[in-house]
Amino acid sequence: MTPKEKVAAIKATKGPGSIAALTCYDYPMARLLDESGTDILLVGDSLGMVVLGFPDTTHVTLAHILHHLEAVARAKPAALIIADLPIHTYDTPEQALATAKVLVAAGADAVKLEGGIHQAEKVRAITQAGIPVCGHLGMLPQQVLEEGGYHKKGKTPEQTQAILDGAIALIDAGVFAIVLESVTPAASRIITESISIPTIGIGCGESTCDGEIAVVTDLLGSFPWFVPPFAKPEVNLSNSILEAAAKYIARVRSRS
Repeated sequence: MTPKEKVAAIKATKGPGSIAALTCYDYPMARLLDESGTDILLVGDSLGMVVLGFPDTTHVTLAHILHHLEAVARAKPAALIIADLPIHTYDTPEQALATAKVLVAAGADAVKLEGGIHQAEKVRAITQAGIPVCGHLGMLPQQVLEEGGYHKKGKTPEQTQAILDGAIALIDAGVFAIVLESVTPAASRIITESISIPTIGIGCGESTCDGEIAVVTDLLGSFPWFVPPFAKPEVNLSNSILEAAAKYIARVRSRS
């Protein structure tokens, strides 16, 4: 399918478990995950922590995203490639559009940015230029310093309504899907049932959104130093890597 067809297929998908998405940061992983049948590959600014060793996503630059996006795009996956707009690369509608154009030129099929009502004009500037946008509401990692940590959202009716208002503003601006991060299960269900486009949850509980996204290192157990409480590793690659490296070292040293 063409990028536009992929976006249209995602946008038309509603219902629990309808969309499976994973983050991806390099060429071999893109090929493997695409062969597994994932719907979306997100080149997310989470790479700042799980690939580059930063304490949070606020250190990620456009150059970082482009480096990894180009590697993922070289795999020519059937999955939709979405790239994050890093912090301070979409402070104005004009800057947001310029950044989105650079990401598309590097291989992204669509882009994602954080925030609701206050980001609507930036989203509109991008979508009116023909570039698909995925929204991101709930806990916003790029605001971790202002908020003093990562906090669950949607704990009160007022918080839930604020997220829903943001979703409506983003839909009016033209987004095709919205990631909900660390939103309570009850609030996630309300928001998902109240809007016409799909929600993709992370840390929102099971069967509360139309799809889920996982950070690939959480899924594979390859970043053991921090595992979010909602993560469900399917394998433990960190132990396998340690064992393989130890066997190699022992084999080399046995020749001395």
